[in-house]
Amino acid sequence: MISCKKDSPVTIEVPVSPTTGTRTEFTLDSIYLYAKQVYLWNDVLPTYAEFNPRQYAAINPEITAFKTELFNYSQLKINSATGSPYEFSSGGTSSKYSYLQSGNTTGVSAATGTATDQAILKTALISSGNQQIAYMALGSFPRLSLCKTALDDAFAMLAAAHPGILVIDLRSNGGGYVETAEYVANLVAGTSLNGKVIYSEQYNTQLQTGKATILKNQPYYDNEGKMVMYNGRMATMADVNFTEAGNTHYFSKKGTLETITTVYFIVSTHTASASELLISSLKPYFKVKLAGSTTYGKPVGFFAINIDKYTVYLASFLIKNASGWSDYFTGIPADITISNPANPILGDPEEDCLRAVLKDINGTATRSSSVQATRNSPLILPEEQMIENRLKLK
Repeated sequence: MISCKKDSPVTIEVPVSPTTGTRTEFTLDSIYLYAKQVYLWNDVLPTYAEFNPRQYAAINPEITAFKTELFNYSQLKINSATGSPYEFSSGGTSSKYSYLQSGNTTGVSAATGTATDQAILKTALISSGNQQIAYMALGSFPRLSLCKTALDDAFAMLAAAHPGILVIDLRSNGGGYVETAEYVANLVAGTSLNGKVIYSEQYNTQLQTGKATILKNQPYYDNEGKMVMYNGRMATMADVNFTEAGNTHYFSKKGTLETITTVYFIVSTHTASASELLISSLKPYFKVKLAGSTTYGKPVGFFAINIDKYTVYLASFLIKNASGWSDYFTGIPADITISNPANPILGDPEEDCLRAVLKDINGTATRSSSVQATRNSPLILPEEQMIENRLKLK
């Protein structure tokens, strides 16, 4: 398009990307163009011409080309506190947060599994000194519909003992769905916290102001993975409310547990994403202590973007707790440093990490009562997940 005005130079608007090319080249273009609008740190991405996504077209197989492209632009935003990219990974060839995988999703990710027993690995009541302590090991945060009943039953059992201290074992929990981590927070919290902020999701300025027009190409799915009508047409992701106010979540008490004042978390380098969200969300309201080693460090989340035969998960929002805290990109450090055993017997008061917690409370445990079989090899998820599947329309 050419625009002319008297005494002004001629301005020529060049298309953002070419209209011809191979399927691989178009996919490379799309991965870049979505990042330019959706990526949390899109402010540092160069122009299309400067980045030239098609420079990766000669790499085989094509999925390696796509992953290489994503990795290269994910290393551009530098964390001033560390001097390294926010998405720096010790592996050196994959981003710490963003990733791409084969296959499409329709609003339901298979990456976090479907088995109910992934959520609760062990539940126990422990008497230590004169303290009644509740213990729960959570292996992941699957879709809430898959584990809600199990969570409700487990917390009801714990509530009957009126414990003041809760130990949540997240050492093998790589995260999962935000809705499930939030539900656990509401099971832990008392009714006095109703209406107070749990956390908020902060998207980039382009998303917040409704200018991420490329999302018109992505259908919008509800929480059950179904498409939705909106203003007489099928809704798209461009219709989502990405403002911080529209993505601030508040406590709404679930269950009957009302007595918790102190929460200990057993953690490791595998503790990530939605697990760290749970820790962060409870910090402003409870006495919180961590035992184990520094967590993974992932205060960001994403939603699925389908491109050709692939699904891209771009770091798209920053998680902030009620105090505005989100700076744990290098992990949340443990207050009680203890090495995790290779195959811990979950809920056993003599297991190294739990024993360290009990010692910090008031000495050695004297009696434990287990209500669920122990899994000796807790599940470790292949990806650190923080999936938001409850985005609301404007």
